[in-house]
Formats: sequence, C-alpha cells, structure tokens
Amino acid sequence: MELTPAAATRAAATPASAPIRVVIVDDEMLVRTGLRLLLGGDPGIEVVGEAGDGLEAEGVIERTEPDVVLMDIRMPRCDGLVATERELARRPDLAVLVLTTFDADDLVLAALRHGARGFLVKDTPPHELVQAVRTVAAGRSILSPSVLDRVIGVAAGRIGGHGGTAVDPAAGRDERDRLARLTGRETDVALAVARGATNAEIASELYVSVATVKTHVGHVYEKLEVDNRVQVALLVHAAGRGPATIA
Repeated sequence: MELTPAAATRAAATPASAPIRVVIVDDEMLVRTGLRLLLGGDPGIEVVGEAGDGLEAEGVIERTEPDVVLMDIRMPRCDGLVATERELARRPDLAVLVLTTFDADDLVLAALRHGARGFLVKDTPPHELVQAVRTVAAGRSILSPSVLDRVIGVAAGRIGGHGGTAVDPAAGRDERDRLARLTGRETDVALAVARGATNAEIASELYVSVATVKTHVGHVYEKLEVDNRVQVALLVHAAGRGPATIA
C-alpha cells in the first residue's frame, strides 16, 4: 500500500524495530489514561496521541500518523463509526482496533464492514490488549472471543443488534451469492481465513506456498468485495459457512 510522504520518510529513517505508533480515541479520560499507561509500558509500543471524540481524532491522527488507532464507538459529537470510515478512506493502511461493550455490537459490525481490523471489549486482559495491537499492526485481524458469537449472529441475521430474533428468511443470500464467485481453492482459503488461520497455516494445510496463498487471498478480497480478513470472516459466517469460532 502507498504511504504518505511523511510516513515514507519516517519508515526510511527508522529501523524495522521502531515502536508501533498508537493513538487512543475515547471520550472517557480515565480510560484513555489507563490505556496510555498500559500500552506505554511496552517497549515496542509508543502512544503518540489521544482524543476525546472523532472530531478531535481527525487532527490528532493527521498530525501523528499512527500505525494503530484504538477507537471507542459511542462518543459525543462524532462517534467511532463515522471516524473509522473517514480515517480509513484517507489511509486504507491504518489499523483501527475498535473498543466496545456488548450494547454496541450493531455499531461494531458496521465498523468492521467499514474496514476496522477487529474489536475488543474494554475488560480485555492487559496482555491480550498489547498482543491485539501487535496483531493488527502486523496486518492481521482480531476478534474478541467473548463477543464473537454475538457479532457473528448479527452478521448472519440470526439476531438483531440488541438481541432480538431475526425473521428475514433471505438472510445471508447476498453473502452466499458472493461466495459462489470463488473457485474451489479460493473457497478453501476463504473458509480458512474465517477460521482465523494465518497465511502460513493455510499454506501448510493446502500444500502450497505462502506466496500462492497471498495471491488467493487477494482474489478472495476482490471477488467478495471486502478489504480485510475480518470482513471475509463475517461474510463467510453470514453465508452460513463459518466455523464456530475465529481464533
């Protein structure tokens, strides 16, 4: 992906082991403080900015050019959904990791569809949060296990955004039609992605090279009209083809 001039200059001037640059966006100061102290204690992560809502985040993200944004959903003035869509339209390479609670799962689903690389609940253990930041910074996706089934249920149309039972018999039809565009091998790759497998794991399972898997993943993205692995997983589950969990 093409970097902005400032980001390209920074990448050329710093070693490969440079810390992951993180911006925290949350309307609660105590939450921001806790996250900053937690993440700042890891030598491989640098908190370069924070904001109290999506409007403030716009300037902070533009100024600091982070690798990862921890994004709350429910905020005054400009919520995390609008901010996620706006920032990813400007920088598709930006890793947005949504922080949420159960009652925001409908908005979380929308954020994932807009390109967020994953989501975590706010009571995620500290070591898991640090690992999640590293995971999305590396270009992979992550879904919090404690809310995965609920969000997948929303994606598949089985439950409403606040727990109501769906009645639409056509739920998943569009997703099944999109999956039908894939070749047999591409379908295998899509199902493995939905299971949470890495490219290396998929290559081992299918007895092909990692480079071949990357090519297949690119074709899957194009044919399914998605931008990342989380969106592949949601589509596969919505089509009724997904496994019980995503690692």
